[in-house]
Amino acid sequence: MPVIPPQQLVALQSTPQNIRNICILAHVDHGKTSLSDGLLSSNGIISPKLAGQVRYLDSREDEQLRGITMQSSAISLFFRTLKAPPPETPDAPPTATDHLINLIDSPGHIDFSSEVSTASRLCDGALVLVDVVEGVCSQTITVLRQAWLEKIRPVLVLNKLDRLFTELRLSSAEAAAHLNKVVEQVNAVMGSFFAGERMEEDLKWREEKERRKAAGELTEEEFEEKDDEDIYFEPSKGNVIFASAIDGWAFRLSQFAQLYAPKLGVKPENLQKVLWGDYYLDPKTKRVLQARHLKGRNLKPMFVQFVMDNVHAVYQNTVVERDTEMVEKIVKALGVKILPRDLRAKDARITLTSIMSQWLPLSTSVLLAVIQELPSPLAAQSARIQSMLEEAPGAEAIDQEVKQSMLACNANGPVMAYVSKMVAVPEDELPRNKRRQLTADEMREQGRLQREQRERQVREARERAERAEAEANGVPLEEAMQKVSLTDAPTEAQVAEGEDAVEMSEEEEFMDENKEHMVGFSRIYSGTVSVGDELLVMGPKYNPAQPDRHVSRVTITDLYLLMGRELVALDKVPAGNVFGVGGLEGKVLKNGTICSVQGGGVNLAGVNLGSAPIVRVALEPADPRDMPKLVDGLKLLNQADPCVEVLVQDTGEHVILTAGELHLERCLKDLRERFAKVEIYSSKPIVPFKETIVKAPEMAPLKEGVEKRGEAVTTISSEKVGVKIRTRPLPAAVTEYLVKNAASFQRMFKHEQQQVSVGETTTALDGDIVEDEETLQTEKYLSKEELKAGLEEAFADKENDDKFEWKGIVDKIVAFGPKRIGPNLLVDSTSENWMRKAFHGDSEEDRARQSGALTARDFEDYLYTGFQIATLRGPLCHEPVQGIVCYVEDVTVQDEVDENGKSVLRSQMGQISGQFMTVVRDAIRQGFLQWSPRLLLAMYSVDIQASTDVLGKVYGVVARRRGRIVAEEMKEGTPFFSVKAVFPVVESFGFSDDIRKKTSGAASPQLIFNGFEMLDIDPFWVPTTEEELEDLGELAERENVAKNYMDAVRRRKGLFVERRLVKGAEKQRTLKR
Repeated sequence: MPVIPPQQLVALQSTPQNIRNICILAHVDHGKTSLSDGLLSSNGIISPKLAGQVRYLDSREDEQLRGITMQSSAISLFFRTLKAPPPETPDAPPTATDHLINLIDSPGHIDFSSEVSTASRLCDGALVLVDVVEGVCSQTITVLRQAWLEKIRPVLVLNKLDRLFTELRLSSAEAAAHLNKVVEQVNAVMGSFFAGERMEEDLKWREEKERRKAAGELTEEEFEEKDDEDIYFEPSKGNVIFASAIDGWAFRLSQFAQLYAPKLGVKPENLQKVLWGDYYLDPKTKRVLQARHLKGRNLKPMFVQFVMDNVHAVYQNTVVERDTEMVEKIVKALGVKILPRDLRAKDARITLTSIMSQWLPLSTSVLLAVIQELPSPLAAQSARIQSMLEEAPGAEAIDQEVKQSMLACNANGPVMAYVSKMVAVPEDELPRNKRRQLTADEMREQGRLQREQRERQVREARERAERAEAEANGVPLEEAMQKVSLTDAPTEAQVAEGEDAVEMSEEEEFMDENKEHMVGFSRIYSGTVSVGDELLVMGPKYNPAQPDRHVSRVTITDLYLLMGRELVALDKVPAGNVFGVGGLEGKVLKNGTICSVQGGGVNLAGVNLGSAPIVRVALEPADPRDMPKLVDGLKLLNQADPCVEVLVQDTGEHVILTAGELHLERCLKDLRERFAKVEIYSSKPIVPFKETIVKAPEMAPLKEGVEKRGEAVTTISSEKVGVKIRTRPLPAAVTEYLVKNAASFQRMFKHEQQQVSVGETTTALDGDIVEDEETLQTEKYLSKEELKAGLEEAFADKENDDKFEWKGIVDKIVAFGPKRIGPNLLVDSTSENWMRKAFHGDSEEDRARQSGALTARDFEDYLYTGFQIATLRGPLCHEPVQGIVCYVEDVTVQDEVDENGKSVLRSQMGQISGQFMTVVRDAIRQGFLQWSPRLLLAMYSVDIQASTDVLGKVYGVVARRRGRIVAEEMKEGTPFFSVKAVFPVVESFGFSDDIRKKTSGAASPQLIFNGFEMLDIDPFWVPTTEEELEDLGELAERENVAKNYMDAVRRRKGLFVERRLVKGAEKQRTLKR
């Protein structure tokens, strides 16, 4: 097919009913980019013979090397449909309709799931690919859930059907049964989403009913059940495509229905309904039978007879068993034209691709399904926008004109566009810096002008020569030549100036080439954006109720049509299109909303980007003088990557947080080669740990004078102020509740409690990821009363021990820590009960300071701060503490009043306060160490697809990395096992490469962050019994994994690590000579 000029695509942007915005979603290596290549070949962008090999949308070098997609790419495609004339006028020509398809190819690797989130918000439909051999995998469920949450309509593509015939060697009946199971698996996932949503709506309905009943409102409304028929995939409905992207073919049942309907004398739509499922054709009566009417006859299902037998025959005779005569018969029967060289090709795949791509072309089937099954922006926005507006912050303050314009996809209404991410584009790849391809007329005109210029130069040179000859008459030749040369030769100053100009131009050109520009990856929902427009940019924290905050003005400098690796400049973009926008540098960090209305705009930027990044690395330049370049490069990286986080720690270190090892490699490569362009040293990955305590038999005996375990009494150096604190572990149910509702606690304290000096920032520190309240707009917050009731219920759990001690504890809670919201409690257990309570604040009169002698109340804020410090950096390795409760039993103050009635200690309060905070921290740490301490490890859940012959090697790799197998199951009809395991993040680096090497590439892992898990080993445990000493040695260094982890973190942070420098030393002696 000839190349489609961009002008033809631009012309279609003004007809939203003929536009489709779609994304391709799938698990890694399920064929997304190969499918994209097949669609691109239909527009002449790449050769059909190279489709599946070029990987055109994988524009990065590392994407091509690894063979996986790392960032989402967009491209616009043209597709023309022909509609047959009505029966009344059969001789009339068919009606042609041109369509514009904006396609986004997204990554499938879990490390780049944020790219899927940004792509799905821009689209109205999705092609969900599933490898028919591997079936539904972990990331398949993730992308289906993303499509469900974004309310985009999916079409299922069952890809890699060729593997059923070439690898598994299934018969056509076995292949059909296998396909049926895969469709059932996908539908089971969709059904679980529907059931979860239905249960949530039922709960809301019951709560509303109870509320009305309590208010005395009589109502007999019943719960309205939703129909779930439209959410499932059914090949007979047309929303399932059978394909082999690598071989260039695909089909839907409608194609075979139209093929066989005239022969069977039925309507195509009726035949399509029975081509899938347990339907059989009676060869004698030509009637369709169900299974119960077979009466013992051995008939093939219609799907096998009419569809799979034909496909199987092609593969059987071309690839599995090469039968040239049979291939020629198949080619003649199908009516396709195959070149003789393709028929005689040594590579059977060439013959196969030539036949199948002409018989069942991939692009036709897929793009026709996109046009028929997926909605246009007009239809999609009327269905999706309402829910998006309801979920947006400050929904009640949204302008009605904006709302109606977005629902109607009105190109003449106010501008409302969503910028999903920022993409870094080199200066030399922008359209204004690229040489435009000339048309034939322009090339002819350019050639004519060049010929005229050459003729003019020749004529002028001849005239100069004649003048020189005339002037030289009567003058010696040497003198004339000297005169000419002196006149024409440049001076030394001109030469130097010219050299400087050349050097400057080369330097400027080099700088311009290396400069990166940020382009917004956007979707416009209403209005029309034009170059030069001055619009408003709203950040992710924007709320229409506060229209003056988080808003800035921006002038649109460039608009682009996204064409994969290339950009095409545009003058304007109407509603319903996906486009690139320039001029947002410094205005949009990662995502935002563009609007033309001063107040009442919609914040579309509240997209959940999946799991928070967990792997962190400290960076520094190889040459310290390059630090400014590194800082600028980190700013660009932070903009260009939607998932990465860039931090500057208290120590001044520049730290990046990434989603995984592969994501980290990509970020470092971008920094070195594109953004900073300097050599960078990176530390070993910094993995977060947490510290906790448990009650265990091996706990050390109590020291003399200590009445209860965890009790500590400490005083400042002058012994004028002291504190008594008792520390003990929290019940597991309470800790889990506190972790789960951290955002609600943060919101409660932000509005109701004064800010304190410690834990003020909500930036991620030491692995404890805490998000700001305004960025958690999608979270459901609990009120103070609900939080209190939930805590009381957690403390009253049946599995909790010492229930008497937990009775009434919620009313005595003073603070949560660290950062005011962590899973640790500070409880007032003093006899006077004088401390402020978290759920019952005291009045200002009670808090007023007195001018007399100091009392315990004067040290309350410092006690609170000491608790925050102690829980932020635990005693083991300065990692956050989780699951402890600290009882403040007494605070003693020995102060005196001088003759003027003033406190003696008050003048020393600056020094005493600092000492007191340290004393509180030390008391909590002493109590902590009286229990049995434990480390909490960040854990990965790994899904591994492996064949039976490498299963043992997979188990070996997992075991060496201190992991454990959680589940394994064999996928029916395949030789593959699905293995699920968990192992520590700290042991995960190099895991993917290791398992691929050990299994020769036969196993592919997928790592997902799975929270924290306790390592049930005391870091301070040493062998004591004779058997332990004999088996493990005196120190048991190789067996105490927790101590090794603890020492490694302490060594990294510069803390003291106890170690023996000399082992088994002997007295030096000098031998006699």
